[in-house]
Amino acid sequence: MTKLLMTALLLTQTLPAGYWPLEKSQPIIEKTQTITLSPDLSKLTVGEKKAVAKLIEVGRIFQKLYEEQRHPEALSSYRALEQLDKSSGSKPATQNLLTLYRLFQGPIATTLDNKREAFLPVEPTKPGKNVYPWGMTKDAIDPNRPGASELLDLRTVVRSQLNLPRDIATLKKYPVLQTLHPKLLSQLGMGRPDVDFLYAVPYSVAYADDLMKAYGLLNEAADAVDKDDWEFARFLRNRARDLLTNDYESGDASWVTGRFKNLNAQIGSYETYDDELFGVKTFFSFCLLQSRQQETVALRQAMKGIQALEDSLPYRHHKKVKEDIPVGVYDVVADFGQSRGGNTATILPNESYLGRRYGRTILLRANIMRDTSLFEGTSRTFAAAVGEEPAKALTPDGNFYRTLWHEVGHYLGVDKTGDGRELDEALQDNANTMEEMKADLVSLFVAEALHKQGYYTDAQLGSVYAGGILRVLQNNRPRRDQPYQTMQLMQWNFYLENGLLSFDPATRTMRINYDKYHEVVGKMLERVLAVQYAGNKAESDKFIDQYTKWDENLHGAVAANIRAQQKYRFRVFKYAALGE
Repeated sequence: MTKLLMTALLLTQTLPAGYWPLEKSQPIIEKTQTITLSPDLSKLTVGEKKAVAKLIEVGRIFQKLYEEQRHPEALSSYRALEQLDKSSGSKPATQNLLTLYRLFQGPIATTLDNKREAFLPVEPTKPGKNVYPWGMTKDAIDPNRPGASELLDLRTVVRSQLNLPRDIATLKKYPVLQTLHPKLLSQLGMGRPDVDFLYAVPYSVAYADDLMKAYGLLNEAADAVDKDDWEFARFLRNRARDLLTNDYESGDASWVTGRFKNLNAQIGSYETYDDELFGVKTFFSFCLLQSRQQETVALRQAMKGIQALEDSLPYRHHKKVKEDIPVGVYDVVADFGQSRGGNTATILPNESYLGRRYGRTILLRANIMRDTSLFEGTSRTFAAAVGEEPAKALTPDGNFYRTLWHEVGHYLGVDKTGDGRELDEALQDNANTMEEMKADLVSLFVAEALHKQGYYTDAQLGSVYAGGILRVLQNNRPRRDQPYQTMQLMQWNFYLENGLLSFDPATRTMRINYDKYHEVVGKMLERVLAVQYAGNKAESDKFIDQYTKWDENLHGAVAANIRAQQKYRFRVFKYAALGE
């Protein structure tokens, strides 16, 4: 935008205090790409199309819940912004803010220098978001105290004493919740007058009005699709019930073991990335998917021999893994909540006991991974970091396989500590960082064996390895509360320390020593698995601190190269199925 045009626009709209002015929002808008996903739904049956309409309504509910979970003023601030936009004639300044709200799914933006700021007149974000009392600090809950397991359960909201009357009223409003949680009403009635008293209620109570609506819609979707795909219908009914019981086992069992036809959906709260306080609370997401059946069948046939790969990992405590992994290739119809924003693949459920009983399902989002405009940006980033010629090794095919085997990597390796604790419990807010790093490293470690088996061609192996390097390069110094970026920086530094990567000061780019790839990846993977197995939080902190150093003359130089060529830093995804 030219300075003259910016000046002209500034004269058209003055915003109240707390709203970002145009000159602050516009730089982010200019770095934001809009991508619309529009898979062909014409081959769906009449019943499936009816189910899609009902499921989209559920997705909208989950979107609202996700925004509410992240900030207590999210929904009210958005309504105020809409009114301001309408009353002021929908000028560029307020239109920009509406786009930022869509991009960041709430009133807190990530700036171009990776800082978080409120762009609407709301309080700054807090580590516990809105699933704990707002602004609560970590020392308010001792994980070892009696009753802490309920407070730190993955699907409960932690409340202060002031919320007791509302939660009791909710249970009385919905007798079904009293039936499904028979002790809760009496427990809430025993609340203490102590202002510091904390208690927990399940999501089914905290978000009762919305989840009751979702329950009804999921059952209506199941009725619509029952004749066409009875297994998918049974999953939807089980998941509807799960939302009220606050126990996902029945839905997860039917989801992971089901063999659905044209539709699939990720429904519920699973991932804990937004909980920066304890790293245990899950946040709502909803993804509606259309299957690519032929690709799915071919992929499942190709993924035999998983046990041999598990046994090859550099640790002693190997486990028995399921050979028939429920993996599928899909097109995204619409994403809501935490899953929105270009997510390429998912493996769920996360609870290790469910994985042991039923396995885990892998969802590969092909229309995101193979989007040509997205890969064009990826290629430019890699070239800026390593040079034009080395960057030619990267292909969309390599990205697809690296992503697939990252998700398989969650299946393999340590899933509980040596003394039987869950990793989330043992490593707390470091658990996601360590688990995602393990999956990254497994995907690269097993690549050599897959190449020897003929699964990868020479070119595919080279592309997977190139994608592994691209993965670790950062365009800004990560914040400690960003698990993905943190574990990527750790790999970058470990690779530098062990000679897989080197920095050329003359060109300010990285050099890749492919001959050391397998050895160095195996060395780091061995350490990650050891940290997970030990389950020592202090040791995981030490490991993370050791490999998150940032040198402006090296990391900063590469980051500057990447930023200089980046046409876009952010992406807004829209969906034809939503009429966008």
